[in-house]
Amino acid sequence: MRDVAAAAASSGPRVLPRNDPRQYDDLAGEWWRPDGAFAMLHWLAEARAALVPPATRPDALLVDLGCGAGLLAPHLAGKGYRHVGVDLTRSALVQAAEHGVCVVQGDATAVPLPDGCADVVSAGELLEHVPAWPRVVAEACRLLRPGGLLVLDTLNDTALARLVAVRIAERLPTVPRGIHDPRLFVDARALVAECARHGVDLRLRGIRPQAGGLVAWLLRRARAARTGATSAGRVPRIVPTRSTAVLYQGRGVRSG
Repeated sequence: MRDVAAAAASSGPRVLPRNDPRQYDDLAGEWWRPDGAFAMLHWLAEARAALVPPATRPDALLVDLGCGAGLLAPHLAGKGYRHVGVDLTRSALVQAAEHGVCVVQGDATAVPLPDGCADVVSAGELLEHVPAWPRVVAEACRLLRPGGLLVLDTLNDTALARLVAVRIAERLPTVPRGIHDPRLFVDARALVAECARHGVDLRLRGIRPQAGGLVAWLLRRARAARTGATSAGRVPRIVPTRSTAVLYQGRGVRSG
């Protein structure tokens, strides 16, 4: 499986439709680069993990839908969960397994795990990439045991989100070009209603990268690209914001 990831990383760029899953094979070497194309996913993973409390029982299970290369794993260390990651992309799962994730290759709309198996389900930066996000929500809620916790983050279906996340962000080194299809962005009110249909009272808050930290990171990265120096330094934090119009985070408990 390691050869698959190496081959994908060395195959070179190709022109693909927006949101094409094959992009993740082409970008396989970027997952764990702190200043790479997936840098913002690291920041979001840390913020998402902060919503997850320590496990309250032995053998607690966290199911990470759309786990990618396992970026959530370092931030769950010591919390007491068995971390199971589900993703379609094999080259990403190879890397997730190397970071301690129990990997399952599968579709988030039809997860091959039993009902009520999970204490926590995470769906980070996933819903805006699937053609039928309500089916993913249904699966996430199905996997939760009563009292289980759903945590997620996604992009809102607004003109502002399309401007910020596509037209602006894709010109910066924080978001790969073509990674999003804005037609798939997720209306926040519809998401809350869909979760409620499945017994999860989802509470939302807007989030964004801390502005000063983001500017400093971009300047360090530009300097490193120009001079060949290291871009090491503090990374931006994801902070709450009053508006959910662009990027938002959700946390909800399943009733029953």
